[in-house]
Amino acid sequence: MFRPCIDLHEGKVKQIVGGTLGEARLRTNFVSEKSAAWFAELYKRDGLAGGHVIQLGPGNETEARAALAAFPGGLHLGGGVNAQNAREWLDAGASHVIVTSWVFREGRVDWGRMKELVKAIGRERLVLDLSCRKKSPEPKMQSPTPGSPAYFVVTDRWQKFTELEVNGETLRQLSDFCAEYLVHAVDVEGLCLGIDRELVEKLGCWASIPATYAGGAKSLADLEEVTRLGGGKVDLTIGSALDIFGGSGVRYADAVEFNRRAAKGRERR
Repeated sequence: MFRPCIDLHEGKVKQIVGGTLGEARLRTNFVSEKSAAWFAELYKRDGLAGGHVIQLGPGNETEARAALAAFPGGLHLGGGVNAQNAREWLDAGASHVIVTSWVFREGRVDWGRMKELVKAIGRERLVLDLSCRKKSPEPKMQSPTPGSPAYFVVTDRWQKFTELEVNGETLRQLSDFCAEYLVHAVDVEGLCLGIDRELVEKLGCWASIPATYAGGAKSLADLEEVTRLGGGKVDLTIGSALDIFGGSGVRYADAVEFNRRAAKGRERR
């Protein structure tokens, strides 16, 4: 299924090349003249629940709150979420909160913080952001041969590698603490050069709870491909390629129609 997004940066709805966040030369594909609430109202009109609002840095809270108020119970909220403010965001209208950086400390999962968060809001309202980049793991002391490149979670606006590899064991362990996963393929995010097919296929094999993939989608065919590669278990967020974000690869109306056809197909089954 297609899941929509509202990415906020410096109080504006934008589409950014994800890998450049935090860098001196930030690459921006699109800056909207429309508000976050306008997009939220559009998604509400078209029945697109389960999309996400992401605050990319400070200065976005007002727009984020306006979006949640425009589509109460219809959007996930991420960016700066922790155990102290998670309930506040849910009360503001978010159906779920999305968390990454706060549950990591010194590159590792802080299980104490994870449990604190689940205690505060319940696992059914928590989405873990496992956005990742590919790299070779650190060689083990007893073996001079480096391992094959793998996907590792990145935090702090996707700039810091953690020690957490995205694999079957990780997803099984984390599924006890959350309702869904959000996974940006950071190396292709915002480039409109196509999805990371390997990552999508692995998510389809590994995830036992709903997962949304984001990164690189350039056409409606990518939506069909994610459905196939993910075994029907992985949803797709399309950003920079959408016409409502200045793109030319995907008409928003076609993505909405794709969801309607898919929903009718499930009803028939």
